[in-house]
Amino acid sequence: MNNEDNHKNVRVRYAPSPTGFLHIGNAQSALFNYLFARHFDGTMVLRIEDTDSKRNVPHGEESQKDNLKWLGIDWDEGPDRPNPKYAPYRQSERTKIYSKYIEELLKEGIAYKDYTTEDELERMRTIQKAHGVAPHYDGRWYGRSVEDQKRAAASGLKPSVRLHLPPHHTYAWNDIAKGHVSFDSDNMGGDFIIQKSNGIPTYNFAVVVDDYLMDITHVLRGDDHIANTPKQIAIYEALGWKCPNFCHISLIYNPKTRKKLSKRDKDTLQFISEYKRQGYLSEAIFNFIAFLGWSPVGEDEIFSRDELIKQYDLGRMSKSPAYFNQDKLDWMNAEYIRKDSTEDLVDRITGLIKEGETDIAKKLQRLSLTNLREFIYQVTKIYQNESYKLTDIMKHVDFYANVCDQDMNLEGLDKLAKDDTLSVLNSLSDRIKQLKNSPDDKVDFKKMIDMVSTETGISGRKLYFPLNISFTGNQSAPQINEIMNLYSYSTILKLLDKSINYLKGDQVQYS
Repeated sequence: MNNEDNHKNVRVRYAPSPTGFLHIGNAQSALFNYLFARHFDGTMVLRIEDTDSKRNVPHGEESQKDNLKWLGIDWDEGPDRPNPKYAPYRQSERTKIYSKYIEELLKEGIAYKDYTTEDELERMRTIQKAHGVAPHYDGRWYGRSVEDQKRAAASGLKPSVRLHLPPHHTYAWNDIAKGHVSFDSDNMGGDFIIQKSNGIPTYNFAVVVDDYLMDITHVLRGDDHIANTPKQIAIYEALGWKCPNFCHISLIYNPKTRKKLSKRDKDTLQFISEYKRQGYLSEAIFNFIAFLGWSPVGEDEIFSRDELIKQYDLGRMSKSPAYFNQDKLDWMNAEYIRKDSTEDLVDRITGLIKEGETDIAKKLQRLSLTNLREFIYQVTKIYQNESYKLTDIMKHVDFYANVCDQDMNLEGLDKLAKDDTLSVLNSLSDRIKQLKNSPDDKVDFKKMIDMVSTETGISGRKLYFPLNISFTGNQSAPQINEIMNLYSYSTILKLLDKSINYLKGDQVQYS
């Protein structure tokens, strides 16, 4: 499968149901299809499997598209980019196409109408379980007479349509990720439904017809679909069609439970929209997901989208479960934040604030700073190299914009000699007071701190430790002169007064 000549005219598809947001597991499938298509200069198809109308949610399709685009995955064909040869791309608009092939199989006797009621099916399963037999459809309507079918229809029963499986038949394929896989027809639950009693085709039938008519060459999907594959091969064989190449991608597992990642795993974000809201960069998520079930040659872990496309090799798909590593994701996101331009990060942060989908974003929406963007820029510049998420920077923005209202922990000031600390704080306060008469002058706070050091004879930790606590509430901080640039002179004085009065044992309230 690694020979480039075997991958001409590649056509793959990502086929979500519009039943909710883009889940990380679905994004994994979409991403591998995308990488494969782009690596071989093939075609990426977006198909919407919307036949289960009860589960579809309003704007579900738009949500899928928006999150795919944010992630950096685009497509060549789909509802918004139709190719007349293959359209339509929504299953709900293709029911006549499916019906044609259902009728063909019924005429050939490969498929048949089944009038078994739900109560009868339940009794069947109960009896089978009581006898220690795996539940399966017993084929009671296969080969029934036309008269039996007419009587059932006359009684008001609506039939489903089942595909008849030949006994002791092997359905096998060479899976690109798993290797040779085979199923015996006797162990597939009996003849299975290809059309429901409401006339809607089942998932397995519609998928086969769509993939065949859309010339899909490779089907890359989650390992949880592997039990569907023999049923789909049975349909391909019944229709006399050639199967595409199958690749079942390793599922994502929770490293704590060692079980498949589920929506009950509250310690892991489940949906791509949540990662966006929480301040993860789309490039980092793209890079991270690419390593869930695949690995490139070498030890490098940071790849651009173009580099991943170039490196992608189906032969390196993993057979083992893909474990979700939150620490690795956070490290990777921090790397992308560190390498990005400050201006671009500010654009992303202002976008998150505008959308207002998190508590911190809503808080920043309420800020009344006239130079909010510049303020965000300065904070981002300070914390860009030590932030794991954009929301980390946003929390710093909120802190510094409302610093006078923060409950500062000043107890650390007691760790140094009081007289030395007061000398530093008072000297700096006196210099700031002198500036109030010239508020428009650009001040070099680093130079000012050096002058305080010269004046007091205090340097190093004894100089910076009290400043860190006074201006940030923490014993360690980035360049304190850059943080001072975030504040007005009056704010600096208020913060210094708080520390001075704390050391003196006075309590001061500021409005």
